[in-house]
Amino acid sequence: MISPLTAGPFLPLQTTESTRVGEPWLNITIFGLFVAITLVIVLRASRNNKTAADYYAAGRSFTGPQNGTAIAGDYLSAASFLGIVGAIAINGYDGFLYSIGFLVAWLVALLLVAELLRNTGKFTMADVLSFRLQQRPVRIAAAITTLAVCFFYLLAQMAGAGGLVSLLLGIDDRVGQSLVIAVVGILMIIYVLIGGMKGTTWVQIIKAFLLITGAFIMTVWVLAIHDFNFSTLLGAAIETSGNAAITSPGLQYGLTGTTRLDFISLALALVFGTAALPHVLMRFYTVPTAKEARRSVVWAIWLIGAFYLFTLVLGYGASALIGAERILAAPGAVNSAAPLLAFELGGPLLLGLISAVAFATILAVVAGLTITAAASFAHDIYANVIRRGKVDPDGEVKVARRTVVVIGLLSILGGIGASGQNVAFLVALAFAVAASANLPTILYSLFWRKFNTQGAMWSMYGGLGSAILLIALSPVVSGGETSMIKGADFSIFPLNNPGIVSIPLAFFLGWLGTTLSKRTEDPLVQAEMEVRSLTGVGAEKAVDH
Repeated sequence: MISPLTAGPFLPLQTTESTRVGEPWLNITIFGLFVAITLVIVLRASRNNKTAADYYAAGRSFTGPQNGTAIAGDYLSAASFLGIVGAIAINGYDGFLYSIGFLVAWLVALLLVAELLRNTGKFTMADVLSFRLQQRPVRIAAAITTLAVCFFYLLAQMAGAGGLVSLLLGIDDRVGQSLVIAVVGILMIIYVLIGGMKGTTWVQIIKAFLLITGAFIMTVWVLAIHDFNFSTLLGAAIETSGNAAITSPGLQYGLTGTTRLDFISLALALVFGTAALPHVLMRFYTVPTAKEARRSVVWAIWLIGAFYLFTLVLGYGASALIGAERILAAPGAVNSAAPLLAFELGGPLLLGLISAVAFATILAVVAGLTITAAASFAHDIYANVIRRGKVDPDGEVKVARRTVVVIGLLSILGGIGASGQNVAFLVALAFAVAASANLPTILYSLFWRKFNTQGAMWSMYGGLGSAILLIALSPVVSGGETSMIKGADFSIFPLNNPGIVSIPLAFFLGWLGTTLSKRTEDPLVQAEMEVRSLTGVGAEKAVDH
């Protein structure tokens, strides 16, 4: 087995030893109760889904605190709970770098994009990007990048679902895990088809409350065991692991020059990716005013910040009380650290409750991702490109619902392929794609008056293409013991995360494409966008130029 102290950023099941914790019937009962309750909530919320604004933006009816809690629910995904706790348990300090990156990233979102996007757009990121640029090419490009980011993120959530439920039911064969992922995908399709953004938002609010509360209880419990002394906890983690390096930087990313570069690449992806995640950006449209958008982000920062402090205690708690060997031997491997810790602390009941919360986390996030991807296709491609704006809202929503089914099926297939990977690591890839494909164009559109359509095309396609190409040619896909494609080796890019190359390249291509183009965009439309983004005047109007 790979040593837990030298393991890479993601770890599939390394042993055939089966580990089942808890009582499967109890776990299934708690899962069933959660699904039943949330389905009732979604059904009630769906009664008011009468317009496109209701389906895509929840009728802009949520307050800042409500939307901030939903954003936290969207953002605190399976990667946050399962992947980061596992990463800290196995790699110590270096695993906590995920928490730091995810949290610091919110400052970029708050200071640069949240309010301006809410004022400028209508439903999707493409509304902003195409405001003063050519509609058709920009909307197509924005829809493609949105679908790509959502797909990568969905892979992570599906992989987390497979590992979590497999652990709880004692399923350690690939067929059983694939069946679990399929069930999660079908539930996700049902949530989004029925509830739209309003139902999805309420599920995320409930999930955020349960997740943060559950993590808080476990954190207090772990600290109580160690006399509320964090140093005592670290000492126990060192004793169990047999390696003092678990509390120092460099266990994962300080081994070689390549791993140090990988750390920088990861940091860039996490910090810049948040401000360009389509499913997070879409949340800013569910509030009535720009002030509420700002309040949303502030609430989200407090909730997310508290949660990531909990993950530090939970990760070292799992390392001290469970040990890396048991974690890696369980179905789901590194993603099993949090459920195993819950079982160690409170037995089958706490395990069932915490795992139901984690399952809720996955369901809510995949629902948010799916509605974002469906809205992007239906609103940007179908309504504004194919039908050139000549479609009624009901027709657009019907196309969105059909798209939900297609995306759900694709995510099931992709999740089966990614089963066993560390979900925190997979999410970092989604962040890298988002930061490369979307962020440069968003910032240029909002802040650079000379920016034009050619610059947007070069930046979006260049950033997206380079990020995906580098991922395909990296050890993530082939050439390593933990690669997705076993037995193949076509990796020529040495880093696991492409951000250090693809993000600067996308910024450069946006500048170069604009500089080399002779086209200048309409200065009046540019002025209108500037006024609207800063003041919110006319923010409720349709964006059609």
